[in-house]
Amino acid sequence: MGRIAVAAIVSFWVIPISILVNRVVPEPYMDEIFHVPQAQQYCKGNFKSWDPMITTPPGLYYLSLAYVASLFPGMFAVKAVSFFDVCSTAVLRSTNGVLAVLCSIILYEIITYLRPALDDRKATLQAVVLALFTCRFGFPKVVVILHQSSPYLHLAKLGAFAVLIRQTNIIWMIFVACIGVINITLAHRRIGAEVNENHVSERKNDFLTSTSSISVGSNLRKRKSGKAVDKDDISIPSTSSFSATQTSGLLGEIQDIILTSWHMKWGILVSFCPFLLALLAFIAFIHWNGSVVLGAKEAHAVSPHFAQIMYVSLFSVLLSPPLHITFGQVATLLQSFWKNRPLSFFQWLFALTVGLLTVHFFSIAHPYLLADNRHYPFYLWRKVIKAHWSMKFLLVPLYVYSWFSIFGILGRTQRKIWVLVYFLATAATLVPAPLIEFRYYTIPFYFLILHSDNTDNRHWLLMGVLYMSLNVFTLMMFLFRPFHWDHEPGIQRFIWDGNGLDLTQYPRDPNPIGSDLSRFKMNLDRIWISMCGSKMDLEQVWIYLNI
Repeated sequence: MGRIAVAAIVSFWVIPISILVNRVVPEPYMDEIFHVPQAQQYCKGNFKSWDPMITTPPGLYYLSLAYVASLFPGMFAVKAVSFFDVCSTAVLRSTNGVLAVLCSIILYEIITYLRPALDDRKATLQAVVLALFTCRFGFPKVVVILHQSSPYLHLAKLGAFAVLIRQTNIIWMIFVACIGVINITLAHRRIGAEVNENHVSERKNDFLTSTSSISVGSNLRKRKSGKAVDKDDISIPSTSSFSATQTSGLLGEIQDIILTSWHMKWGILVSFCPFLLALLAFIAFIHWNGSVVLGAKEAHAVSPHFAQIMYVSLFSVLLSPPLHITFGQVATLLQSFWKNRPLSFFQWLFALTVGLLTVHFFSIAHPYLLADNRHYPFYLWRKVIKAHWSMKFLLVPLYVYSWFSIFGILGRTQRKIWVLVYFLATAATLVPAPLIEFRYYTIPFYFLILHSDNTDNRHWLLMGVLYMSLNVFTLMMFLFRPFHWDHEPGIQRFIWDGNGLDLTQYPRDPNPIGSDLSRFKMNLDRIWISMCGSKMDLEQVWIYLNI
């Protein structure tokens, strides 16, 4: 019943919004000017065609192709219509709507798997709220990666397909494999400790039974029996203390995992071989391609953008305020700080120092971020982070609080090693990305919210209202508040986030940065001056591009 309810509720808003968007904006817009023609080439059967401005693999195009084929199977059989005729912009966009419904159902399955004690009503509410989270309906990579209830072979297949949709999903596939290894090794260690304790307990009971039946006659026997009892008494607490210390801290968990993994190495290798093969294939792809991205390599070069770690923490906290922005959570963190002093003092001091150094030396302003006023990151960068030279430093305490709050929330339900691997996976995904885009933060946020202990319906309703308000505002701005650029003809629209510069002014130029540098610089100068009124901050753009 829960699955049907989730699908019906999500369809209730997906269908009318899809119809409205296609009516108001019938033509491809922004990134669609690349993706729609590319999908239509696949509809023609031209699988060798590739737009060099597209950075991601063709997984989503294959999904669209399968979806279109399922919509019109009879027509293709009688050749009443060609593939290209039905691959219109509206039909291709509807792929996202279908995926949104399917993803919401899978979200429901994940929630009931992770929280088996949850009733259907609460699980339905949580799935619907998470489906509301983003305006990007049908983000398939999220639930493909998150579907951890499948066997490891199926998980590896899902992960490999997720990589065909977006390359950075390889990190989350590795994350899922690491969590699998952690669960197996620590469970094996715990079972081994319990068996050992039971064996020692049985030995003690047997010994006490046998000694009670022996008459007290020989002092020599008594002394030998006393030694034996003392030996057993020593072994019992030592085993118990060993078991307890292994789960008491992060170092103990890491030690357990390493030791147990070595003893189980062949079984683990066989179980997780599909993940290893996918990783090796991805490494071979990078070697063959020369980069992680397929197209526009110069504009998406790997960069040490450590400030992304700061941004994602505040993003996650602001979009789950009932978990983090409450007096109770602040009191919990202060209590933990006071209880663990002076260690906690040095932890916070270290985090603040690292945060200040990070935002000062590793904040990257990508040209796409600086030159495109059609999405939220542009305004957050100009109006908040760059409002004053000190603003980026004043935000550091908020970033640090956000991470400590996230660690505290996850620490209630997850092992310390799980939290560490989650942090490393988030960093590995975001740090190489020079662009600041909210969609990059989607998977870390989903992992956080799904693995938290939030089961309060009031919290979920508040988050649902927040997501709905953001979606309604964004859609209203996109559909009904268009604007024009003086330097370029056509209607511009505001969206959640995007890949930046509108390249319709040279749509067939495969590499505007490399092939026609002077024109690119001139256009960017004109865009920046028209929107900002000055050439302030442009120097860092040219430094970033090595111009």
